[in-house]
Amino acid sequence: MHRIVEKRKLIERTWQMRVEAPLVARKCMAGQFLMLRIHEEGERIPLTIADWDREAGTIDIYFQEIGATTEHLATLEEGDAILDVVGPLGNPSHVEKLDGTFVMVGGGFGIAAGYPVARAFKEAGNRVIAVLGAKTRGLLICEDMLKAVCDEVLVATNDGSYGVQGLVSDVLEGLLDRGEDIRQVFPVGPPIMMKVISQMTLPLKIKTVVSLNSVMVDGTGMCGSCRVTVAGKTRFVCSEGIDFNGHEVDWDEMMSRQKMYGRQEQEALAHYHACHGGSR
Repeated sequence: MHRIVEKRKLIERTWQMRVEAPLVARKCMAGQFLMLRIHEEGERIPLTIADWDREAGTIDIYFQEIGATTEHLATLEEGDAILDVVGPLGNPSHVEKLDGTFVMVGGGFGIAAGYPVARAFKEAGNRVIAVLGAKTRGLLICEDMLKAVCDEVLVATNDGSYGVQGLVSDVLEGLLDRGEDIRQVFPVGPPIMMKVISQMTLPLKIKTVVSLNSVMVDGTGMCGSCRVTVAGKTRFVCSEGIDFNGHEVDWDEMMSRQKMYGRQEQEALAHYHACHGGSR
């Protein structure tokens, strides 16, 4: 059992939890994830390890209330326990000293997953810029955390309520126009955003590594549900990733596969609401 030691609401239906998981905290590195199961009959869901404290034996997870499991998770309070926290899973992000700038592009909830990678590249001695995107200022997360580890943080909002009005791709284009020597881009967030950024950097020959959020069931490479096509070959995100060359991902296939359990997810959510008095 893993006790929840801290719970904090970030924005509407989006939470940060600090959980006791000393074995995970001892070994995890930037870019890895875990599989969580709330109780014996619950489903397993993948969540990025957004931060950790090796001495305290805790890890931080961020999640949105989207399906039955995340809605249930949001009802737990400090002092409650989670049955299973399995990790660290996946391969750590490859971090190196670049001869130029590293840019983390985070869209929506993906910003939390980009934070530990941006921090790791800064710790490796790089100039690091974070480009953050949200629909509106009220939906922006982790800005202060990233300001603490980055040389520069730029924000784009769809409605112009904060930062630049537009998309993260517009901000990235602005960095290129001003002559920023970008050697690697790390997009993390909605697949369509990662696809657009990858297509944008391809003709410029800028290394682009994406953190894929494909559907996962077991998280160890046995079920195959997370498979994607990269450079024409089938790859398992959970065991061979989660980072891949964004220029080689078959994005249309990946986005199509994201919907493959849509009906079952809706049925599970409806069942959860029926058993717990409707949506939260």
